Amino acid sequence: MTHSPIPRVTRSDVAREAGTSVAVVSYVINNGPRPVAEKTRQRVLQAIKKTGYRPNGIARALASGSTQTYGLIAPDISNPFIASMAHALQREAFADGKVLLLGDASDSSGRERELINNMLHRQVDGLIYTSVDRHPYIALIEESGTPCVMLDRIDPGLNVSVIQVDEQLAAWQATKHLVDHGYRDIAIICGPREMLNTQDRIRGWRQALEEASLTINPEWIFSTNYTRAGGYEATRRMLQGRLPRALFATNEQQAFGCLRALAERGLRVPQDIALVCFNATQESIYSVPSITAVRQPVDKMARAAIDMLKNWNGVVRRIEFEFYLRVGESCGCQGHEVQSEQDEE
Repeated sequence: MTHSPIPRVTRSDVAREAGTSVAVVSYVINNGPRPVAEKTRQRVLQAIKKTGYRPNGIARALASGSTQTYGLIAPDISNPFIASMAHALQREAFADGKVLLLGDASDSSGRERELINNMLHRQVDGLIYTSVDRHPYIALIEESGTPCVMLDRIDPGLNVSVIQVDEQLAAWQATKHLVDHGYRDIAIICGPREMLNTQDRIRGWRQALEEASLTINPEWIFSTNYTRAGGYEATRRMLQGRLPRALFATNEQQAFGCLRALAERGLRVPQDIALVCFNATQESIYSVPSITAVRQPVDKMARAAIDMLKNWNGVVRRIEFEFYLRVGESCGCQGHEVQSEQDEE
């Protein structure tokens, strides 16, 4: 048995119910451009309620030049740090009356390009973008004239607005924390070498060791993907050679994979190998041991990104936020009690 589709209520239906013209209905819905007597306005509003009329969002967007949407292009939404940023951005966009469209590139540069084209075809009012390999498709976006804010370190020569933290400085601070504990043999699990943020984090690690006059062992640089599996595999490689006393994992997922590999070998953290990481979320608080980690001010960064798109004037801006080191138990410190996200930000 088939059902006939319910006819769509139009402005003509509203005008007929209100006993006025379609133009007057449009003036009421759009709050102009011509004034409508209050009595007539109330009659139109009652007709809208009675008929169940809903304005055509696409038509209104074409008329106003705004789709009331932003697009977010992210490398991998399954990464908890990226998911926490997406959640914060969605909240800020909604507060601004916008809808946030999510594009998950699944760590594929080709898919990333397709997603950008898709967002641009949908005429989003602005893009918030983190590139898979930190070599973004800026020219493609610039050609469309769409406002864009990057959420990560990119080539300084690119003419694009950026919100970021100093990742080299953050890596330096995390590594220095291990040095301050008295650890001397410190390894690093990093991301793919060709990625700009990997290079920043390695430089920060090197800087902290050099300042302490410690030996930099090239064999203790373990490059892998920014995933649990990557951290697990890199730690298994590390376990085949001479072990360091401490380890800096350049993202939280790698740290979780590392904990698993060390546990399988019967090694304890921090008693046998101390551990710190970068880009932590609430998850690292609840691991055992809790992980000492660099945190970015996700809520503040999301608020700034949406504000930049909302007040876009074409002028390139670069905003750098302060990060902080949240002390856990994995480095050898006495970890703090678990606290809520709101308490931390």
